[in-house]
Amino acid sequence: MLKKFLLFSFLTISITAKASQQIKLAVLVPEGTTWGNSLKKLSKEVEKLTNNEVSFKIYYGGVSGDEPDVLRKIRIGQLHGGIFTGKTLGDIYGDVRSMEIPFTFYEKQNKASATLSKLSAQFNQGLKSKGFINLGFYEVGQVYVVSTKKISNLNELKGVKVWSWEGDKLVEAMIESLQLVSVPLALPDVLSSLSTGIIDAAYAPPLAILALQWHSKVKYLVDFPTAFSIGALLVSDKTWSKIKPDYQTKIMELSKKFVAEANSKSIQENEQARQQLKKSGIQFISFPAEDYKKAAGARGSVINKVKDSYISTKVIQLLDQESK
Repeated sequence: MLKKFLLFSFLTISITAKASQQIKLAVLVPEGTTWGNSLKKLSKEVEKLTNNEVSFKIYYGGVSGDEPDVLRKIRIGQLHGGIFTGKTLGDIYGDVRSMEIPFTFYEKQNKASATLSKLSAQFNQGLKSKGFINLGFYEVGQVYVVSTKKISNLNELKGVKVWSWEGDKLVEAMIESLQLVSVPLALPDVLSSLSTGIIDAAYAPPLAILALQWHSKVKYLVDFPTAFSIGALLVSDKTWSKIKPDYQTKIMELSKKFVAEANSKSIQENEQARQQLKKSGIQFISFPAEDYKKAAGARGSVINKVKDSYISTKVIQLLDQESK
């Protein structure tokens, strides 16, 4: 009788262990931030929804490395997903970076959001072809240049030493088109490099400029958004395929809900960050109206440099059609 009980217990434990699936996600965002809180809520709801059969284990604050490290660990099976932005998102599927082509949306946040929504199905299909399921696009926000030097117009950007992500093809194309001086650095080195003069300028949404403390080293913000930055919450298709189809649908619905809430808050927080930057003494500089025509020319030059080698002509055409 005891042997039968032990055998039954062993089989029960084995079945339970097999049914339970933990999805390991690694993100750069810290706990307590809008994105961090969104992920925490999603994790709790997924556990409740699936009767603890599916759970998320989230590694916050870059403890698993930066985005390229996380991508590498996913590909060798140590992790299952994460939030990817910019260069690393483009490394997975270049067409997604079409949303970040410079001088497409300027200050038109609503237009950028609407265009992303229209193109999401196309992007999701492409990401799936690369082995990833997208649980939602995060709207990081409009990107601004901050500088230690006063830049009064687009022409004065020439020769400015600006930080860039090493290997970011889209940023490299923009820097070449605007005749800037590129200084590739790791993100943690930007603050000290602004202080020592290694670089004159950097770029990020207002919330990131505050969070990274760049505002303490710069004097000016160019109030002429260069791009609209996005991120994506990706899970490897291999991991996702192990989840019951019914749960997949429900998890996707939940994720879209929480990502949408985070995006709404991010828009508010970026605007609040703009006001904080002004209060901190940062001078906002508006470019003259004629610079919009010059920016359109620079945008065309960027597209020519990345077209088909990084972003497909088809997607660029779709972007231009939907962003009108």
